[in-house]
Amino acid sequence: MTLAYVALGSNLGDPQRQILDAISALDTLPGTRLLQRSHLYRTPPWGLLEQPPFVNAAVQLDTELPPHALLEALLEIEARAGRVRAQRNGPRTLDLDLLHVDGVRLDDQRLTLPHPRMAERAFVLLPLNDIAPTLPMPAYPTVAERLAQLDTGGCERLA
Repeated sequence: MTLAYVALGSNLGDPQRQILDAISALDTLPGTRLLQRSHLYRTPPWGLLEQPPFVNAAVQLDTELPPHALLEALLEIEARAGRVRAQRNGPRTLDLDLLHVDGVRLDDQRLTLPHPRMAERAFVLLPLNDIAPTLPMPAYPTVAERLAQLDTGGCERLA
């Protein structure tokens, strides 16, 4: 079994319900068990600013799935939630990003681990800090230390 961390985001439909349903779906993946989930956070949009705020969360999984199989499972959960990839950084029913898999460094056409942009995004690190504040990050000592350097203005804990 391997620890894996997944970021969740939604800003279309009922974002909180989308996130909670996705967390439940993650816990039913073969050979996978949900260990922890963060609080839910309302966060301002990033990239494309003319869209509704997001609800974000993060989970820690214990999984037997190799990284690419886990990625495929995440994409399937997104598809079942009605995810359409129409616009980069645009609105979405559900976004699941594989952030980190313990002991894995990977950079190919489909997947880069650790996630190459997670250190730039408060909407990722804020929930990740709830469940893994001491997780090391490339170019930064830990999630908590990097989060302390980011602007979390406009982010609000929901539940």
